[in-house]
Amino acid sequence: QVHVMESGGGLVQAGGSLRLSCAASSSIGSIDTMGWYRQAPGKQRDLVARITTDGSTNYVDSVKGRFTISRDNAKNTVYLQMNSLKSEDTAVYYCKANLCTSVCFQYWGQGTQVTVSS
Repeated sequence: QVHVMESGGGLVQAGGSLRLSCAASSSIGSIDTMGWYRQAPGKQRDLVARITTDGSTNYVDSVKGRFTISRDNAKNTVYLQMNSLKSEDTAVYYCKANLCTSVCFQYWGQGTQVTVSS
């Protein structure tokens, strides 16, 4: 079984900061790449940032310079530090963990709401 759980969302004023955490646990293999996605009302779920086990990162252009993704491999935990938040960052943020053996499977958390007030 694989469990993925996010925490750290909330309400913040524009220009403020929040830190999201996501812990993944697996009894069937090792967690590979982990990432954060977000979905605003009426929109599709899009990638925000992802990080591999060796620390390589990718960010969507709209958050570069404001968000930082990091991970603790020993804890299978990934973090998203969000600074200089804007109203357009308002969304439900989801964590995804990949587990790869001969094929890769994706596991999603339940999501955490981030609301940025202007």
